[in-house]
Amino acid sequence: ADAKALLDERGYSGTLIRGQNPALLFEKAVRDRIVESYYWKEQCFGLNAATLCDRAVELTFVGGTYGGMGKPTPFLCLAFKLLQLVPEKEVILEYLNFGEESVDEDEETTHGGEEDQPRTRQGEFKYLRALAAFYIRLAWEPVEIYQTLEPLLSDYRKLKRRTRDGFTLTYMDQFVDDLLTKDRMCATSLWKLPSRANLEDLEMLEPRVSPLGDEIEELDTD
Repeated sequence: ADAKALLDERGYSGTLIRGQNPALLFEKAVRDRIVESYYWKEQCFGLNAATLCDRAVELTFVGGTYGGMGKPTPFLCLAFKLLQLVPEKEVILEYLNFGEESVDEDEETTHGGEEDQPRTRQGEFKYLRALAAFYIRLAWEPVEIYQTLEPLLSDYRKLKRRTRDGFTLTYMDQFVDDLLTKDRMCATSLWKLPSRANLEDLEMLEPRVSPLGDEIEELDTD
């Protein structure tokens, strides 16, 4: 019952993402496996934005589906639940640990020359951050995606990733870079994201300044 209103296109009247039902951002085979999974039925029923956060901080790996039957990971189930809830952007930024109040002034950095861009600080729950980043890539607009996810490229913490055959090691910056550059992640086809260069040409984004810029200049000088 919890998912019927989301999956029933005839009766769906909730928030749209780019003009369509958010559930359709996941392929039908993946949706079916999620709503039939034990984790979805037991852990995701009746969640809201606050209680979903409690589930997300318990995550221990990222990933899509695994095993011969393509069983969905808890990470993928919670991502689908976020598409059902479509939380306010302020909530997603809190998932990312973008709270400016607790950031020291000497640690604050703006991105892309925009003073009103969120400032990053590493939160304790890295898998909650990864979940929020995955949702942003699915649901937000291109300019917002680049402005919000690119600061995470300076987060080098390790992440455990579950694949179809087992576990591998990745890093937060690599996970975010894959979200920005690849067309498929975590058993999900990502919609085509305009390149950063195109958005810069349209003056929708300021040129990105790499944190390694000074080091690269020193290497060139040497």
